Amino acid sequence: MNKLLSLDVARQSLREGTGRGVKIAIIDSGIDVSHPALAGLTLADDIAVVDKGHYIDVIPGGGVDLYGHGTAIAYIIHSIAPEAEIGSIRVLGDRLNSRTAIIQEGARQALDLGYHILNCSFGCGIEEHILKYKAWIDEAYLKGVHIVAACNNIDFHKPEWPGYFPSVFTVNFCQTERPDQFFYSPGYMVEFAARGEDVEVPWSGGGYKKVTGTSYATPHIVGMLARLISRIPGIRPLEAKALMQRLADAPPPQGEARQELVS
Repeated sequence: MNKLLSLDVARQSLREGTGRGVKIAIIDSGIDVSHPALAGLTLADDIAVVDKGHYIDVIPGGGVDLYGHGTAIAYIIHSIAPEAEIGSIRVLGDRLNSRTAIIQEGARQALDLGYHILNCSFGCGIEEHILKYKAWIDEAYLKGVHIVAACNNIDFHKPEWPGYFPSVFTVNFCQTERPDQFFYSPGYMVEFAARGEDVEVPWSGGGYKKVTGTSYATPHIVGMLARLISRIPGIRPLEAKALMQRLADAPPPQGEARQELVS
């Protein structure tokens, strides 16, 4: 392995990196930048992909989070990699619903805008749509863009996309109090796990909620990846993934699967 990509360098990067110089697209329900927990955060971009019936349009996001999900994810990333640039690409509706075509366009916008990491805290289990996800996942890989995705909250063995592609960091949730701790489980498509149980996060409307699910584990990996990339710029997705695999802790105990919860 190149000295620049040694485990010692990577370990130090995860410990000391701040995300400086790294652009992260949160492809989600929007981000409420008026929330006090996000004070001082200026979005690099704030756009929404919307269904106009006969066509899809891209409009200004207006600092609106339709659900609260994206705001929570932005907070987690910002707390771990405070100097990373964050952009909001709204593709999820007020029930976290969407269409593959809308997500596809959101990913297209992120790639065209030059983001280094795409946070995808969602999944689609429709097999007929695999190639629609593969098209932009492959393009991201060729461009050196890192994709981090959530898995199914009930059964992580169930295929969902974009998570079930080898070039993607796919993340399950587990119980840990450390936001910088993550785990690696070889032999599964869902290889990583991070803090995602009983996490207190800001929500749209200025309040806070305690949440559980893979959606909230995913940005923990995104934040750590941003730390790594900020200290080793230009690192390719599979190089970064190999380093993260080797620096992760052993797999956490497999607990009872739980649905994503908001309390």
